[in-house]
Amino acid sequence: MAGKAAATGTAVLLVTANVGSLFDDPENLQKNWLREFYQVMHTHKPHFMALHCQEFGGKNYEASMSHVDKFVKELLSSDAMKEYNRARVYLDENYKSQEHFTALGSFYFLHESLKNIYQFDFKAKKYKKVTGKEIYSDTLESTPMLEKEKFPQDYFPECKWSRKGFIRTRWCIADCAFDLVNIHLFHDASNLVAWETSPSVYSGVRHKALGYVLDRIIDQRFEKVSYFVFGDFNFRLDSKSVVETLCTKATMQTVRAADTNEVVKLIFRESDNDRKVVLQLEKKLFDYFNQDVFRDNNGTALLEFDKELSVFKDRLYELDISFPPSYPYSEDSSQGEQYMNTRCPAWCDRILMSLSAKELVLKSESEEKVATYDHIGPNVCMGDHKPVFLAFRIAPGAGKPHAHVHKCCVVQ
Repeated sequence: MAGKAAATGTAVLLVTANVGSLFDDPENLQKNWLREFYQVMHTHKPHFMALHCQEFGGKNYEASMSHVDKFVKELLSSDAMKEYNRARVYLDENYKSQEHFTALGSFYFLHESLKNIYQFDFKAKKYKKVTGKEIYSDTLESTPMLEKEKFPQDYFPECKWSRKGFIRTRWCIADCAFDLVNIHLFHDASNLVAWETSPSVYSGVRHKALGYVLDRIIDQRFEKVSYFVFGDFNFRLDSKSVVETLCTKATMQTVRAADTNEVVKLIFRESDNDRKVVLQLEKKLFDYFNQDVFRDNNGTALLEFDKELSVFKDRLYELDISFPPSYPYSEDSSQGEQYMNTRCPAWCDRILMSLSAKELVLKSESEEKVATYDHIGPNVCMGDHKPVFLAFRIAPGAGKPHAHVHKCCVVQ
């Protein structure tokens, strides 16, 4: 399946997927999801594949345990993955612990042609050769091959039990060492609150949490290496700016609750044209009359409102986005391209990297297209999030300047 690693570099595929919907309707959605995922695997033929899942197990993990086991077993034993003879799976199944549970799941697959791949032991501070297939679950806190943290409750106090956090692993392939961070940041709790200020209060919460993760992975405890951070960042379009643009010629009507006088709904109507309703906004309603604006030309006209990453432009790099907003798609298995009218569509699911990782991704021995950044299952229902992937090759010798650093600390 994958070509010879030495000849053309090492093919890498990174995938992020919020899979909560798959466990709420496993019969209809999992089959589609896996088929589309395997198709991307077949197209890009990676030597090393990392799949970062968020909301693993769905809204009720305890009720979904059997579906979780089935999904993991399918991934590890399917025909499509038979040439991957080594794997590491890390599932946070500690759903009874409000203090620790993140609902994150990280999967790593290594092709049989890939030689000498090492994973970092954070406790021993040494690299260890990866052999066989291993699954770690329940309490990941005691696993030395990763670092896991849940964000403190005071980051998002209005959410009684948030499951947001991150899991970090470190790998060494072809003398290139890099961190892979699975991340899930805070959502917008209310469309009405998000609309009030620019940037929104929720954007500030995500900024704080992402800054915490970046500081954590480059602190003094371990040698600094390149890193990829991919997951559900919950980045949203700047709501105030989007609404102003979509409703330029509209007038706004405010609906208040009779008992509290609290704003519960905003209705935007055209000034003429029989006062046609253009947009209705509630806490969990974003009903715009024309969804095509989010799909036409992959929604790129709206990218100017995608501003949350700009704060980190000196620390994080992302390839150009050329796919439509990844959320919130209809969870109706017969609807592959329809957005739900609960939120303004946005690019929540992203693959970001350090500036040194950018050099790994874009360095090429030839003039061929060096990287592909896209979504999975454009015409198929994949749940409320479309998975997003980055495929690239680590060029031969890309990590050689640092080779001595990593080889000296390997435990066979």
